[in-house]
Amino acid sequence: MPHPGTTVRVETTVDTRDGAEHLARSVIEHRLAACAQVGGPITSYFRWEGRVQADEEWTVVIKTAADRLDELVAHLGAVHPYDVPEVVAVPVTGGNPAYLEWVRDETRGGAPA
Repeated sequence: MPHPGTTVRVETTVDTRDGAEHLARSVIEHRLAACAQVGGPITSYFRWEGRVQADEEWTVVIKTAADRLDELVAHLGAVHPYDVPEVVAVPVTGGNPAYLEWVRDETRGGAPA
């Protein structure tokens, strides 16, 4: 199991601003993340069902503790509107120690707010 003090940055995309705000609020309410930021719109280019697509999307960047990552990914899979949502995680290798401690603290214990 990852060390609870390790921070992870997770990104996902969704097709509406309302959808992005819903995902961001949901992960915070369930204490699966300390912070979620919504940005966009962006244009994503990808191949889907044999065709190149270009769609407007919004990004959600989520900061969490590494030991909460599996639960976060499962939650996003359950509430995300896409059949195959982008959910990618990148370890944070440094930063403001006080901020990284806050991320860890915000993802500890308690039921959804």
